[in-house]
Amino acid sequence: MPHATLLGYRLDQPSFRYRMLSLVGPLEAAGWTVRLESFPSGRYGVRTWERRELLRRSSVAVLHQIKLSGAEARLFAAFASRRIFDFDDAIYVRKPRHLGEPADDSWWRRRKFAATCRSVDVVAAGNEVLAAAAAPYARRIVTLPTALDASIYRATSATQDEPPTIAWVGNPENLVYLEMLRPALARLAARHPALRLRVICSEFPDWPEVRIEQVQWSPAAEIAALAGAHIGVMPLTDDEWARGKCAFKLLQYMAASLPCVASPVGANAEAVIEGRTGYHARDASEWEYALERLIGSAELRARLGAAGRAHLDSRYGLQSYQTRYVALFQSLISPKR
Repeated sequence: MPHATLLGYRLDQPSFRYRMLSLVGPLEAAGWTVRLESFPSGRYGVRTWERRELLRRSSVAVLHQIKLSGAEARLFAAFASRRIFDFDDAIYVRKPRHLGEPADDSWWRRRKFAATCRSVDVVAAGNEVLAAAAAPYARRIVTLPTALDASIYRATSATQDEPPTIAWVGNPENLVYLEMLRPALARLAARHPALRLRVICSEFPDWPEVRIEQVQWSPAAEIAALAGAHIGVMPLTDDEWARGKCAFKLLQYMAASLPCVASPVGANAEAVIEGRTGYHARDASEWEYALERLIGSAELRARLGAAGRAHLDSRYGLQSYQTRYVALFQSLISPKR
């Protein structure tokens, strides 16, 4: 019976849950045993040596978002016979310290990223931008967009009679991107006094000019909050870090049949098809124009929202992701390999 070891820094991180935990059931159904293993972020070399027996028993070992130095990559390869490097963020750089600044870069981070790509059999990238970053170093690359189980979401039931509600869901460290919308939302709120920005998070902005509806994040609260919204938004700056993001917010909005407005940066431009599932907005005036159109037309929101849900099912469906990833595992242990 083949054995898969899935390693991540934290097993409760959203990216590990969506990309790795979602594989456990399908792999087991295909006859694999699966081990989830937490991997320390420091203690280079020692952390791999301590797991040498686990790696030796592994038919395939997956490094999720984990970068290794050149020496540790060679050590890891000595113990694990078949290896996958899986990532869905631009982990070769770091998020900018302030809005509008370039991504924080360092030769050490780039060097570890390159060494990890070189040391594995396959790099599994969350989008085409990430795949292109790995291409100079990897032997083989597959693009596997992060998928979503849309069946747990409910289609929006918000009506034209209810206050126009724009939803944003995310982590506190990404609240800074909402500042890009603030001028447009302030002007919209002046014309539509009932308008509210529904923020689904554990922290919230304090904007006196825009009504902020605070929703403390939980899986159930997130689903209910999106089902009562009219529009979903995902603003991003255009920098190397943001271009590597996998547009997961947009998938959540589309699962709830919400029309989307997004900065056309990285995977956002693939997730939102301009004029079909939502709109692209590059500056405050485009944000204001797109949101005004959607606020004013229930028919337009319904049409774009339905198209978004169909786009999600065809390109980002969980079953397709699982099937392709399990096939990748099987290919690595195939006698024909």
